[in-house]
Amino acid sequence: MLLLDTHIWIWWINQTPKRLPIEIAKQIEQEESVAISAISCFEVTWLYDHKRILLEMPVQEWIAQATEDTSIICLPVSCKIASLAAELPEHHKDPQDRIIIASAICHASQLISADSQFSEYQEMKDLLISI
Repeated sequence: MLLLDTHIWIWWINQTPKRLPIEIAKQIEQEESVAISAISCFEVTWLYDHKRILLEMPVQEWIAQATEDTSIICLPVSCKIASLAAELPEHHKDPQDRIIIASAICHASQLISADSQFSEYQEMKDLLISI
């Protein structure tokens, strides 16, 4: 399974070529199982509501299309993921990103992210695909 960080998910769904390298887009398209953390739905909604991102449709419609119409798996934030996110070293202060990292670790999934702080986590050594 391939897990997408929130910004990667947005760039892939919105087909943002200047942000998402072609080889990464191809890797996502060819992957049998692609997932996001449920926290990414929170993050997209928050970013939209605070005018930090623009979408061409209402946010709930975008989320529905970006999950249901693309067969993206939405991973729940389990007790194990929530606990691990809190216990991780504090290289990253953003709780949403910590939950995404913990999701990758708990599911032993590769995680695609452009966040440079993710590489500071030793736990992500063999899981992180940085762009």
